Amino acid sequence: MPEHRKLTASSPWIEVTTTEPDWAAADPRLLRSMFAQTLLIRAFEEYVLELAGQGLIHGPAHSSIGQEGGAVGSILPLTSSDFVNGSHRGHHQFLAKALGHVAPEGIDPRQPTDPAVSEVLSRSLAEICGLSRGFCRGRGGSMHLQWKEAGAMGTNAIVGGGVPQAAGFAWAAKQAGTDAVSVTYFGDGAVNIGSVLETMNLAAAWRLPVCFFIENNRYAVSTHVDEVTAEPRLSARGLGFNIPSWRVDGMDPLAVHMAMTEAVAHMRSGAGPTIVEADVYRYFHQNGPFPGSAFGYRTKAEEQEWRARDPLARLAERLVARGILGADDVEDATERAKRLMASIGDEILEADPQGKPGRRRIKPGEWPDPAFRDVGVRGDLGEFTGARIADRDTFTGRTDRRKFIDVVSEVMRRRMDVDPVVVLGEDVHRLKGGTNGATRGLAEAHPDRVLGTPISENAFTGLAGGIALDGRYTPVVELMYADFMWVAADQIFNQIGKARHMFGGDSDVPLVLRSKVAMGTGYGSQHSMDPAGIFATAPGWRIVAPSTPFDYVGLMNSALRCKDPVVVIEHVDLYGSVGEGPVDDFDYCLPVGKAAVRRTGSDITVLTYLATTGYALDAVERLGTVDAEIIDLRWLDRASIDWETIGASIRKTNNVLIAEQGPPGTSYGAWLADEIQRRFFDWLDQPVQRVHGAEASPSISKVLERAAIAQTDEIVDRLKNITGR
Repeated sequence: MPEHRKLTASSPWIEVTTTEPDWAAADPRLLRSMFAQTLLIRAFEEYVLELAGQGLIHGPAHSSIGQEGGAVGSILPLTSSDFVNGSHRGHHQFLAKALGHVAPEGIDPRQPTDPAVSEVLSRSLAEICGLSRGFCRGRGGSMHLQWKEAGAMGTNAIVGGGVPQAAGFAWAAKQAGTDAVSVTYFGDGAVNIGSVLETMNLAAAWRLPVCFFIENNRYAVSTHVDEVTAEPRLSARGLGFNIPSWRVDGMDPLAVHMAMTEAVAHMRSGAGPTIVEADVYRYFHQNGPFPGSAFGYRTKAEEQEWRARDPLARLAERLVARGILGADDVEDATERAKRLMASIGDEILEADPQGKPGRRRIKPGEWPDPAFRDVGVRGDLGEFTGARIADRDTFTGRTDRRKFIDVVSEVMRRRMDVDPVVVLGEDVHRLKGGTNGATRGLAEAHPDRVLGTPISENAFTGLAGGIALDGRYTPVVELMYADFMWVAADQIFNQIGKARHMFGGDSDVPLVLRSKVAMGTGYGSQHSMDPAGIFATAPGWRIVAPSTPFDYVGLMNSALRCKDPVVVIEHVDLYGSVGEGPVDDFDYCLPVGKAAVRRTGSDITVLTYLATTGYALDAVERLGTVDAEIIDLRWLDRASIDWETIGASIRKTNNVLIAEQGPPGTSYGAWLADEIQRRFFDWLDQPVQRVHGAEASPSISKVLERAAIAQTDEIVDRLKNITGR
């Protein structure tokens, strides 16, 4: 018979409950402030639901009524230097952090409301209504609330989507030598999402000061937690990652405060992450002013049972019992909070002249100007003021024949020596510079800023997004192959790419994402793609595609200087190539939005990028009968493409060929052809022509892979067909 030994978890799992002595010993100022914040948030949320019932909230109104005690109790132990982010149901978390910022000494419910407190409530309501005075200028609404000055880094409409970013805030705080902590709020639904679990693992491995605060309200819309997990005590997740975990009654604000105080002390000591699970209950449906029982998935008896444990009522009872407040004080404070919200509403509402009596509308002057629509999709590039800009014809440094892959690591080494750059990705700290040598020597020179990651692309890409939003460091993420971007698609497209715009246009997101196109290497369908076409249609990203060693250095410097996220697409075919590049001067930026004319000509304009630039030059030389002008685009995104150079060439040749390697369905050329035909239709003698790969993904077979991609032969054939030469 085998021997059996019972194993125990390495980290503690604790349930915290308050006792009568705890309530008796609690600081009166703490209890008053806890009551005041909970009351203000409750009054705010009730007013939001009132407006929603009148049709004055465009979009969802995810109220937190019933859950306020968990947010207030957990945020009061924090300071303005600490970070929080949250979920789509995040009004209470955002307000608690913002109120703590403007009233760090607490709020006395007996005193007149401080104007700064009123301003927080006013701007929050305006944001939820989509108005220009809101914290995000009306773009965020109910689900995207951000006030970075207060450490409120953004609530999030993607379930679990903000969790990796919180680890990034924690990494930046730790790296900067502060004792600040990061708290990320999410619910029972997010606990089962891969990026959340990936981030727990990564935070534990790197001992990051981040708290995973689980609001277990038992329902993901209408699905009960017992239906979707075999362990409904969700803090048990911490045991698998060696994360100390606390479980607490979230309807008891003092118990939450005590548990969170212990968790914060653990994190500030440098001991790593924590989990706090608070059992809470949302009184209303997922969205809007009706209870869950109205939709049949909860009973009225269940709702009444939870309402009997109301955190606001519990605080009021305790305050009165201890004589800290009188019953009249509680009643007066409640009425003043309601009047305050009504007066804030009067600032933005007026009688609807076309509606029924008593009907109101948003004052027209409160809405954002429609011209503000696209402002802030990307920054204005003001960060390039004073930058040293040079192209090949103006560069004064020494150049020589350089191997492409060598300058990749050399420019990154130079930037890390001078600037607060951090590199992260799989194997970047091993194998003498990762799988291709692109990070050679970096880990030895800067071991604290070259981070070899777990195989968890969503987590470490999102963590880098958090570092970028923090702003103290510029992260460079390496995804080993471009196909892996789709593993991290939520963070790349929903989070990083949209962050600046959805939070009002001012949030810099200085992040560089490196990856490579590996067509022709025999790595098959899942390691070969060209992502340019997808990124070109995604808002927020800038795209660079270097084809020479000289360009790589200048484009990488520009990408790292830029305050927008930039994807740097590389090509395996170029790594071993040799071309002109800098020898000892790695501090120049190529101009943003400037293409390079690699060959002048008058018959046809060939637009291309990456390794296909070389194939196009070879094709024209081999053909010998077509005078083609070949333009290496270098910058591919909508905001940065060089229409001036392209337009001048088209007006000369009246013909365009777009040459790329990838398949037609997700290709960059399809987007570019559409843009050209709309912009330059009158100058074209025929429709824009294209060279691209086959519909099939490149496969392992050498013959089939070659048949699926475009190189010199395909460009030669297309030029013959177009010109008849």
